[in-house]
Order: sequence, then C-alpha cells, then structure tokens
Amino acid sequence: MNRSAPAIAGKRGVIKRYFERLPVSSSTPIVTLDEGDTPLIHSDRLSDQTGADVWLKYEGLNPTGSFKDRGMTVAMSNALEAGSAVALCASTGNTSASAAAYAARAGMRCAVLIPRGNVALGKLAQALVHGAQVLEIEGNFDRAQALSQEVAATHSLTLVNSVNPDRIEGQKTAAFEIVEALGRAPDIHVMPVGNAGNITAYWRGYLEAQGAGWSDTLPKMFGWQAMGANPIVAGAVVDNPTTIATAIRIGNPASWSGATEAAAGSGGAIGAVRDKEILESFRGLAAEGIFVELAAAAGVAGLEQMAAAGQVPKGATAVCVLTGNGLKDPEWAVAGAPQPQLVEAAPGPILEALDLA
Repeated sequence: MNRSAPAIAGKRGVIKRYFERLPVSSSTPIVTLDEGDTPLIHSDRLSDQTGADVWLKYEGLNPTGSFKDRGMTVAMSNALEAGSAVALCASTGNTSASAAAYAARAGMRCAVLIPRGNVALGKLAQALVHGAQVLEIEGNFDRAQALSQEVAATHSLTLVNSVNPDRIEGQKTAAFEIVEALGRAPDIHVMPVGNAGNITAYWRGYLEAQGAGWSDTLPKMFGWQAMGANPIVAGAVVDNPTTIATAIRIGNPASWSGATEAAAGSGGAIGAVRDKEILESFRGLAAEGIFVELAAAAGVAGLEQMAAAGQVPKGATAVCVLTGNGLKDPEWAVAGAPQPQLVEAAPGPILEALDLA
C-alpha cells in the first residue's frame, strides 16, 4: 500500500467524507441523513468455519436500514440542484424506503412503483410514513422497473433507481470504508446480487482506491443470486423470479453487465444459493447477534458454499456485505424463532421455566 485512505474526522455523510470523489460541486445542496460509516464486524464463527479471516460490512445500520442510502444521498442532492420536484423509483422495498426518506429531507415529492403484494411490510411502512405516493402494480419488480424508466423518459422527474449513475457513485464509498478499516482491500469480497448495482459500485470503489494508492491489491468479487432468481447465472432473463429473499427477487437486473464485468475483471464469479442456504446463514448470523433481512444473508451463504467446495484460501481476508437490517422483513424471523412462553407472574414459575428452580 502506498498511502492510507483519508479518515475525515467530524465529517458525517458520504458526500462530505468523499466530496472529491463524487459527482458533486460546491454549489450542490447536500441532502444527507449522515449515511455511511457503517461497522466492519469480525466474525469468529465464520472465520473458524471457513478458515479465512471473515469480516461483515453491516450496511443495515444506515439511516433507513440498507445500503441504498449511500447512493440516494448523491442522487437526491443532484436532483435538487437540477430543480427536480419529483423523485421516482421502482422498488422491492429498500429503494422506496430510502427514496422516500431522502425526498422528504429534500422537500421533494416521491413516487414509488411496487409489485403488488411483494414488498415486505417493514419497507412499505417506511415509504408510507415519509409521505411517498406508493402505486402498486400487477406484475413483478422487473415490470415496475420498466414502467418507471418509460415514465421518466417522457416526463420531468428524476429516476432514482440504480440506473441513475449517481446511485452507483454513492454506493462505491462502502469500498473506500472497507479499505480504510483493513488498511487494504480484502482478498475476497462476497455479496448478494439482485439488481446488480451494488456489486458494480463496490468494484468501482476498489478500483478507485487502488488508483489513489490506498491499496496495492484488488479483491476477487463474488456475487450471489437466489437460485429461483438467478438470471446472470442462467444467462437468461427469469420471467417469474421466486425466492424468500424479496430484495433480490429480480429476473432482469438493470446493472447486469456491471456485475459480470466486476466478477470477470476481478477473477471472481456470480453464483446462486438455495433459499434453504439463505435461511441457514440468516440464522447463523442471528446466533452471533447480527439481525439481517434474508437477502443480506445470501452473500454469507455463498461464502459458506465456497468454503465447503475448498474455494476459500486458508488465511485469506474476506468481507461479506450485509445489505439490509432484519427489521425490514421480520415475518420470517418470527415464524422460525421460538415463540413467547406464557408464565404466571411470580418468581417460582419464572425460575421453573428457566430450569433454575
């Protein structure tokens, strides 16, 4: 490593922290909720299991509970500077939550297209409470995405899905933070893949970090789709994607080429994991105190699959991105957990229930 990445004390939010590396200027009104600066948590459990030194980048601790906030601060700031009055997005949930919050912060209207009945309640609640106008459509996310692009092409509003390049620019800052925390890029970087903008962004961030002299090395990038929503792995659009991990239930990713370029350019790959494996990794993370939405566990499931196949070098440094908070989609957590036990309100029954009598 030639020199360290700058640790900018006292500067909150990714635009202020990385101003010189983002598409903003001194006249850009910064719309921020102090996103970014999320923890990189060491996992003793996964390190023991895989033989690697495993770290978890917990993006669920961003202001609206997902990585989307990093890109949304840049997209919404530039939209406000351009005089846009309406932000539009299609969403499986996290984008709508983030867009609604940042639009509220900017004093802009927010319109959201969602697939009817296929958005987790926690995410829908966020969009509604921040005042977004939520429009449900018959069809899946891919249909909603196509419609949003069609509307944005003919009307004066700002599309804030990851097809907006400002989103990718903001999201690349997570790679900067990982390099800052480790002192270099990891050997292996593992993450979920849905619409594929995030893996595109991380690879861009690592390339820029190397170019700036913050790291001499680049990681191998491994993205993981759900088996029932795996168009990149299958090499063809999936018309009716299915998976319990709603955030990556996408059959035609907008950043498809970006994902394949990241994997190929880094010597990594795009793979797929079964819903059963996602659930097992979700529960494993919960057992070490980390609560994520199901999609966030897909990358961990992928790393575990790689380790079982002997594809993780012993002693390698690996980073898994946990994209969203578990409170986004608590239904699966509650369904699979022990239920509350009714006891008499007295010390004796309580101690008996705890096997301490």
